[in-house]
Amino acid sequence: MNRTPCLLLAGLVCCACLTALWAADGDLRAIDASRSRLEVQVYKSGFLSAFGHNHEIEAPIDYGKVELSATPSVVLRVDARKLEVLDPDVSADTRAEIQTTMEGPQVLDASHFSEIQFQSTTVEARGTDHWTVHGDLTLHGQIHPADLDVTLKDGLYSGSATLRQTHFGIKPVAVAGGTVKVKDEIKVQFKIALMTVSPSL
Repeated sequence: MNRTPCLLLAGLVCCACLTALWAADGDLRAIDASRSRLEVQVYKSGFLSAFGHNHEIEAPIDYGKVELSATPSVVLRVDARKLEVLDPDVSADTRAEIQTTMEGPQVLDASHFSEIQFQSTTVEARGTDHWTVHGDLTLHGQIHPADLDVTLKDGLYSGSATLRQTHFGIKPVAVAGGTVKVKDEIKVQFKIALMTVSPSL
């Protein structure tokens, strides 16, 4: 039974998290990929949802930078082909099946739309070490606005965003005549660390 995460995206969006990276005026920082991860939670739905399960997806952040100026900006990119289904409570065969469905044309169509990108447009301070980052998310070949809630603690920028698969042209996966399916709404969470030295980007 295919139980597919629409992931991504989300993922993606989360990516927006980079937006919180405001540490010093005029600073330019790259993301430390070795200490930065993106996680996507996809939840089950439907009349027989008790027979399905939620999905956990993780992805590395391939590229990201934060520019601090009069008009600060954040750019973040994730390769959709590197999203990995974790789902520890299912068999390896079932997990592989979910992975294939997620990558395929039914969900991400990663072979055609491999790039997921977030580009900030504005950043709003919400208090000490707390921001809302507004921007545009490119996912599944479509571009739509996305907002991220970001906080800074112990040197890590953490946050979350909620996305709808249908906003990006993705139809939530359903099986058994729709009695077991995933919800349209997915949650993206992230933890991001910045390089300590400003690189030449």
